[in-house]
Amino acid sequence: MSNKTITKKFVFVISWLVLTMSFAACSSVASKDEQKIADNKAKERSENYQKPQIAGKIESAEITESSGIVASKCQTDIFWTHNDSGNGAFIFAMNAKGKHLGAWRVSGAKNNDWEDIAAFRNENGECFLYIGDIGNNAHTREEFTIYRVREPKVSGADKTSNKKKPLETGKAETIKFDYPDMRHDAETLLVHPQSGDIYVLTKRLSGASAVYKLSKNYNSSKKIRLEKIVDFTVPAIPNGFLTGGDVSSDGKRVIICDYFNGYELVLPEKAKNFDEIWKQAPSIVALGEREQGEAVGYSIDGNSIFATSEKKNSPILEIKKR
Repeated sequence: MSNKTITKKFVFVISWLVLTMSFAACSSVASKDEQKIADNKAKERSENYQKPQIAGKIESAEITESSGIVASKCQTDIFWTHNDSGNGAFIFAMNAKGKHLGAWRVSGAKNNDWEDIAAFRNENGECFLYIGDIGNNAHTREEFTIYRVREPKVSGADKTSNKKKPLETGKAETIKFDYPDMRHDAETLLVHPQSGDIYVLTKRLSGASAVYKLSKNYNSSKKIRLEKIVDFTVPAIPNGFLTGGDVSSDGKRVIICDYFNGYELVLPEKAKNFDEIWKQAPSIVALGEREQGEAVGYSIDGNSIFATSEKKNSPILEIKKR
């Protein structure tokens, strides 16, 4: 485990203890026993999903902090992941069992604090990856970046590539943005598969997460101010400490995770606007044992959820629908 990961977990644990103690006198906050019961129930079963199973392990030793995962929308059994901050601007292709399929340097990009990755297929059948340089643990950053790059086509010969001898993507489009209110930390990046709208969900130790939106018709030639949609919480303590997410290919479900579990939202059948999904109550999805879970995503058919963890050769967990 890296020194950075140790420090990150230590700060979280200390902060969580302080937060829990400060809320101890408040009857509206769940007790430790209530939270423990809820966590145990999540581990035992999820209403719509089977128990988590280990599908494989991440083969590449260069992936030490898998901070985001997404299934390709153009290539069968291809998943993309990347490392957290302190690493280079690389993306890695692997299959559902974790077999290494290639490493690419993202042209024109820099990894300040990459926290999540999303995929999008446009009306012409062209596929793109969106990489969120959105982390801000110290709350000192004033400007954030999303890189949009054409998804590389993976071939059998690419598996020999690595960080020392990487392949190269096309030039990434750089989308600079800030928030309308404060310098948020965030680890969750979503792209709606039909509209192409971009969503960023903040990570907060105290209080709700906030959902921010960037509509598809943005102008990347200048810095963009995101639009706040709503505050959002999950049934956990803390209730806004979100670390990753994804939208299903049909645009009707959202999966979000924190360090403990996954949380799924389902769009009502009669909903006319995708943003109605943020009004729905999340259901808990057990993701299995993770060292430090910061990545979650749907399979391309939506029948499974995949989750990874920070740590070299971490397990790839698959949670299938019932």
